Amino acid sequence: MVMPVVVIAHDEVRGLLPMPECIDVMADALRAYSGRECTVPLRSIVWLPDRTGGLGLMPGILVSAGQPANHALGLKIVTVFPKNEGTAYESHQGAVLLFDPDNGRLLSIIDGCEITTIRTAAVSGLATRLLARADATTLAILGTGTQARSHIEAMLAVRPITSIRIWGRDPARAEAFVRQASARHGVAAEAAATAEQAVRGADIICTVTAAREPILNGQWLEPGTHVNAVGACIPVARELDTEAVRRSRLFVDSRESAMNEAGDLLIPMRAGVIDESHIVGELGEVLLGRIEGCRGDDEITLFKSLGLAVEDLAAARHILGKARLSQRGIEVTIGALRHEAP
Repeated sequence: MVMPVVVIAHDEVRGLLPMPECIDVMADALRAYSGRECTVPLRSIVWLPDRTGGLGLMPGILVSAGQPANHALGLKIVTVFPKNEGTAYESHQGAVLLFDPDNGRLLSIIDGCEITTIRTAAVSGLATRLLARADATTLAILGTGTQARSHIEAMLAVRPITSIRIWGRDPARAEAFVRQASARHGVAAEAAATAEQAVRGADIICTVTAAREPILNGQWLEPGTHVNAVGACIPVARELDTEAVRRSRLFVDSRESAMNEAGDLLIPMRAGVIDESHIVGELGEVLLGRIEGCRGDDEITLFKSLGLAVEDLAAARHILGKARLSQRGIEVTIGALRHEAP
């Protein structure tokens, strides 16, 4: 008998992966990553001939020391179409596939768009919990897309935010975003006319745009600011200018990924302003107690997020476990057992 595969749809993922829970799941995942309990090769992207879109592959193996039941083997397959910004379609779409690490059987297919939305913001929430001032109350969001919405939720989960300033390239869209955010979270929010107006005096800044050139100027940053840089994820694109990176204590999710994919870091390095030693360390290393996080209320901290397959695997494993307990998802038959010849 072929065991069924559990398919978990977009709408079910959010109920199975609430933000506060996901932040803790991401802490475990990044602790495992920096503790070398997983195998996560660099993502590969196959681009369309005109480079308007591509197909990304993010495989990984997570091995929990002494806990075989928590092992995970899987792959996120995601399409990246930046031109979808402002349309009915997300720029990142796909699925996470989980396999049985004992026999390779496909266990589950889970909507990857919602996992990406939640876990990306959750990792920023974790970075903020580790690096931002405990009394941070003012939040600036640069961007008005899906990650802007999820990052507000993540920041509210880890800091006592009382005011939010939002900037986007389209003023009408920014105003609509502000109305939605205010109604949903009950926190005072306002649209800023410029990026500078949004970030001046902010305690926490999240850059979640599709920008290829800097939108955040380092001269705008004040002592005690924490920045989550999320949007740019290729070597030739960046959201932060060189001065913003130079002035900050820089933390990453993965040194390897940062040195291969992070334009926010690589472009200042090519200019000779900083070198690899500017990376203080990985979030997982902070969690393991190997390096110090925030050292005082007057330093500028920066987390450069790129996203790792181990984050998707940990989120998917968590979702599948809860789906089984609550009998959620749809069971389908995919694959077959080996049959011996008569």
